[in-house]
Amino acid sequence: MKHRACFLLPVFVWLLSFCTPGAGQEESGQEWTRFRGPNGSGVSEATTIPTRWTSADYRWRVKLPGRGHSSPVVWGNQVFVTSGIDDDATLVVRCLDTSDGRMIWERRLPSMEHPKHEFNSYASSTPTVDKDRVYVTFANPERHVVLALDRETGRDLWRRDLGPFLSQHGHGASPILHGDLLIVANEQDGPCSIVGLNRKTGETVWETERRLVKAAFATPCIYRPKEGPPQLIVNSWAHGISSLDPATGKPFWELDEFTYRVASSPAIASGLIFGSCGVGGVGRQMIAVRPGNPATGAKPELAYKLQGALPYVCTPVAYGDLLFSWFDRGVVTCLDAPTGKVHWQERVEGNYFCSPIRVGDRLFCITRDGEMVVLAASTEFEELTRIDLEEPTHATPAVAGGVMYLRTESHVMAIGGKED
Repeated sequence: MKHRACFLLPVFVWLLSFCTPGAGQEESGQEWTRFRGPNGSGVSEATTIPTRWTSADYRWRVKLPGRGHSSPVVWGNQVFVTSGIDDDATLVVRCLDTSDGRMIWERRLPSMEHPKHEFNSYASSTPTVDKDRVYVTFANPERHVVLALDRETGRDLWRRDLGPFLSQHGHGASPILHGDLLIVANEQDGPCSIVGLNRKTGETVWETERRLVKAAFATPCIYRPKEGPPQLIVNSWAHGISSLDPATGKPFWELDEFTYRVASSPAIASGLIFGSCGVGGVGRQMIAVRPGNPATGAKPELAYKLQGALPYVCTPVAYGDLLFSWFDRGVVTCLDAPTGKVHWQERVEGNYFCSPIRVGDRLFCITRDGEMVVLAASTEFEELTRIDLEEPTHATPAVAGGVMYLRTESHVMAIGGKED
């Protein structure tokens, strides 16, 4: 493995940059700035999201150009969503007002038609946003583009081309922010790497090469042990569940247990890291890993393996020591995260690409046909309701400011929140 670090600032300035205003906003949970919200947890404690609603209850619902599977992200009074034009692969980035859904600005970014899985789209990567910029990625066989747009106006601030992106199924992983870095997982069927870019300039701070097996679609997250530095967690077929230093890209540890493609993202619960892989639309492996720690010398350990109906695309979500795992073909498992003991496993009608989110003590997940399913986040199985969203979707909901933002193939809508 080859690792390069190009330090652009003196060390003391670099360290201070992790404490700048805005760098830790995502962790507060007040915004929903990336795929699956704060640190990819898929969790909100909002109390103003209804369990049941009809189309008449939306705060607003607006049509999008083209279609897409990316999720909305939110900062302040702005919600950002992407869609793709099937005729020419143009990526459309829209900024909408959270109060009424009106368009604040739109950008159309040319790309090129290219092969992708029939279930994929030209807009499957979710943007990430901070107080100054919204960051989008899109890819085709000629280029993998990372673009920073001004949050208020949509104008270009910087653009990077990471080179060709080769994948039989297209593009899907989403970027994340950590400190003053934008981190992009460039794990494809060609040369693979994880890249840390300066969020202000787009310059490469570090790049770590990765082994190649099959393109992975996992969006990374950050694990913070009680001792030692934060860890960047990335799942892939080639490396299994792996950890890098998010500040430098230096590999910390990996547990190479996967023998199939990775489409879901890592989840953290009860001090363990969970990941799954599969093939043919079916999860084949799911593991819980006790993470290593370079500060204490601890090595990563396989805590346990899950059996039965396992997720392939859907990422699990936690509630305390409970972990809820959603099989793509409609079986939900509630387990005790520390031990792997199954509390219940029940079939929930529908096929799923959406990842469940937890809002308080409820689970929300949407079928591919566009039916919102709401379950109790409890050791006892209870289906609370099912709501027709009137259009298919693969996208995961976002929750910010007490409002849930739902994205179907060609619409985005808002539900909940306090009455104005």
